Amino acid sequence: MKKLYKHLIVAAVLAAGFAAALGSYLLLRPDDRGSAGADVRPVAEALPVRASSHRLSEPERSELTIVEFLDFECEACGAYYPVVERLREEYGDRVTFVARYFPMPGHRNAEPAARAAEAAARQGAFEAMYTKLFTTQKEWGESQEWKAPVFRGYAEELGLNMKKFDADFADPETAGRVQADQRDGLGLGVQGTPTFLIDGTRIQPPASYKEFKALIEDRLGD
Repeated sequence: MKKLYKHLIVAAVLAAGFAAALGSYLLLRPDDRGSAGADVRPVAEALPVRASSHRLSEPERSELTIVEFLDFECEACGAYYPVVERLREEYGDRVTFVARYFPMPGHRNAEPAARAAEAAARQGAFEAMYTKLFTTQKEWGESQEWKAPVFRGYAEELGLNMKKFDADFADPETAGRVQADQRDGLGLGVQGTPTFLIDGTRIQPPASYKEFKALIEDRLGD
């Protein structure tokens, strides 16, 4: 089972490589489709983490920071989700895990999913929506239909104030917040998802939970 799981992760990473090549082209070129994530340019001084970044763990004494630039519709990101969750459970008291948006225009619903997460964040429910989007990805991902109503349904399930959620989802500042993460990502050399940075340095996505855990242990042991 572990061997099979490792192969699944490797396959997802290989698939992400092709998506990254196509997606980065789409992200950096002017787009006449009106995509909210199109034609985003790198920020002048890119940072791996900002005060506004969403932290999934906040240890009192952080020994390491792992940042993931992610796309909620990305299958490889979905494959890494349980790996990250397991690592977070094991190392959340020593490692700061940070999630940052990087929706790829090749995914029809990646940008609205990110806006749904950000709208939920305005009610203190980022992690809940983050979890919901990844655990339901197979139900809405890879669709050419507009899935914003599905994300709205998730907000209702999470018990959010729907009047506020609707207003925040449509607020240009919410889209701007998503694009701000993209700009940092581009400035840091992010071309596709998932992209992981450890203490500000981009790494090759580990091929398995075991490999990721070993990398963390090695860094913590320095």
